[in-house]
Amino acid sequence: MSAQDTASTESSQCADFHFGLIVTGDTEQEHLPKLFKSLKETGGCKFEVIQTIGQRDPRTSSRPRRNLKVLGTNQSIPPTDWEEIGLPAIEHVNQSGYHFVILIDDLEYRRRDQAPLVFDRYRTALDIALKALKHRASVHFLVYMLEAYYFADTQAINAVLGTSLPDRDDDVETIRNPKSDLRELYPSFREINDGGRILDQIDIERVLSGPDACASLRTLFA
Repeated sequence: MSAQDTASTESSQCADFHFGLIVTGDTEQEHLPKLFKSLKETGGCKFEVIQTIGQRDPRTSSRPRRNLKVLGTNQSIPPTDWEEIGLPAIEHVNQSGYHFVILIDDLEYRRRDQAPLVFDRYRTALDIALKALKHRASVHFLVYMLEAYYFADTQAINAVLGTSLPDRDDDVETIRNPKSDLRELYPSFREINDGGRILDQIDIERVLSGPDACASLRTLFA
């Protein structure tokens, strides 16, 4: 191995991977990087929110389109997708070969049948914007929303809210409206403040300990 190859190898071993998050919710904007704290501590990874967007609906042929023609391609995307998804993704991945983008949206139970079409809209925006670098971006859903994963580590909920919830033995990704469930259990639950404190406490290894549960979150971490 040449000196140049050795230096390159050492550089890659020391580099941090920078994951820029494009998110759709208020709690995610404030606190989602905390969900990845185990990777930050052990994996040389850094996470930051680079853009917050509104949830996107599927693009349908029945809806009038005022699309932006992307220079150098035969494809078009809505201007808001270009400005709020494409441009932040380009800016982030162009910083170095160790910069990646993850777009994360709540699936929500009422939107579950639209998931493939919503995914396609996000994926198309990233693919068109990043072109040859499209492999440096991915799209994931939290099912059915971020708060579901709190219930996979009830010790974190209990520590923050003073409740005494037992451990659940079902897949929390089947909970239709975990945010509503939390408010029923603890009426003064504050989505952003309490959610951030729960994410400070949450043990992601515990959340992912059931091999047949949390398939969507498991895919994101993988």
